[in-house]
Amino acid sequence: MLNWYVLRVGTNRETSVRKRLMSKIQTQDLAEQIPELLVVTERHTEIKAGKRRTVERKVYPGYIMAQINVDDEGRVPPEIWHLIREVPGSVKFVGHNPDEPDKPTPLSQAEVDKMLQQVALVNAEEEGAVAIEYEVGQMVRIREGSFENFEGAVEELFPEKGMVKVSIMVFGRPTPIDFEVWKVEKVDK
Repeated sequence: MLNWYVLRVGTNRETSVRKRLMSKIQTQDLAEQIPELLVVTERHTEIKAGKRRTVERKVYPGYIMAQINVDDEGRVPPEIWHLIREVPGSVKFVGHNPDEPDKPTPLSQAEVDKMLQQVALVNAEEEGAVAIEYEVGQMVRIREGSFENFEGAVEELFPEKGMVKVSIMVFGRPTPIDFEVWKVEKVDK
């Protein structure tokens, strides 16, 4: 029976602990016992100082999701239990019962579905969508260009292009103009 479990590891050590575990699983031929180990991440494209970069952030920092083949009573096989406990990086099962340490609490199907949906979203996500921190209706100031220091309200967001449409006053009339995200800043009132 395959169940998903959460393993707690040292923060910022998720990837290295996963690699060590995967290596030990391969060398000890335990791939059938632990078919999957996941560090759930999400991609964000940011624009800083006029440069676009995509960064991957961990959705659950300090945790690895492990799919483990357990017996009918929900007990983790001893060889898997020791393999996980012996890997450097303070690896521990989340939700284990001290009276039955080899029988940790598995994730519910709803939690598994949510996690797998997040993984699928990251894998299918388009490269280039920019995380925009502005909201429609918010007042912003233009930082550079022909309209430097003009203020206006955000009318529309274009995360796939990294742009916002801002309505500014030009010759006494509101004029909607598209700006790159890094060319505008929030107006503090």
